[in-house]
Amino acid sequence: MVNYNGILVSQDTPLFTEANRAFGYGDALFETIRSFGTTIFFWEDHYLRLMASMRILRMEIPMEFTMEFLADEVQRVLESEGLNSTPARIRLSIFRKDGGRYSPSTNEVSYLIKAEEIANPFFVLDTSPYRIELFKEHYLNTGLLSTLKTNNRILNVVGSIYAKESEVDNLILLNHKKQVVEGLHGNIFLVKDQLVLTPPLTDGCINGIIRKNLIEVLKNEPQYELKETSISPFELQKADEIFLTNAIMGIQPVTHYRRKEFGTSVAQKLMAKLNAKARLN
Repeated sequence: MVNYNGILVSQDTPLFTEANRAFGYGDALFETIRSFGTTIFFWEDHYLRLMASMRILRMEIPMEFTMEFLADEVQRVLESEGLNSTPARIRLSIFRKDGGRYSPSTNEVSYLIKAEEIANPFFVLDTSPYRIELFKEHYLNTGLLSTLKTNNRILNVVGSIYAKESEVDNLILLNHKKQVVEGLHGNIFLVKDQLVLTPPLTDGCINGIIRKNLIEVLKNEPQYELKETSISPFELQKADEIFLTNAIMGIQPVTHYRRKEFGTSVAQKLMAKLNAKARLN
């Protein structure tokens, strides 16, 4: 079952026409969220990011869109799918209602929530071989819109095809200044000695929920120095560790980039801290 504007319907029920703005113009936002039972991981962060993104895109936020209301709507889907006691991946999509062309007829929105079961109740570090490469065919913009989780993900789609053809697990995206921005599906962190680097939002990376929480963790760890700074591709091979982050996998260590092999010890320590933070959230 999926939740379409508060109505639970079968996943094979036709919901949209060709006038749907998410389809026609990519006029949509989404949040990918992890849950276990009645706990929605980092829910307040997801909710606040969604509300801020809707304001930036000039979507009209319905009065009923409180944090409690949307959490209840998520739980209804989990219960209908029998996922209220198992780990799940949730996608919450918001899109402007039908009408208009580039200029919409209305700023009112619809929402769609779906969920699927995943394997583990908490983040589990995968240290099996994970190879990355640079993606140089297309570049990210550095503006505010690049930091939002919109449906305009064609760069990620083309990059994912390229990664499969190149037999690597992920690609690192660059902006027009040829600076490292993020992975195809995750923010990026580099570790060199006790220094941890991650690109700033002004370089065009997604304002990631795990990125935000990991930055908070690192600021409370005196053995590490965190810097949000522009990163040159040359710095990738100088790093002791590289890892990617997103709301489903938590932290994914990179083991190989070109001929360089990386460790995972810092990622392992931070994953434990991240899981602890998720339990308290």
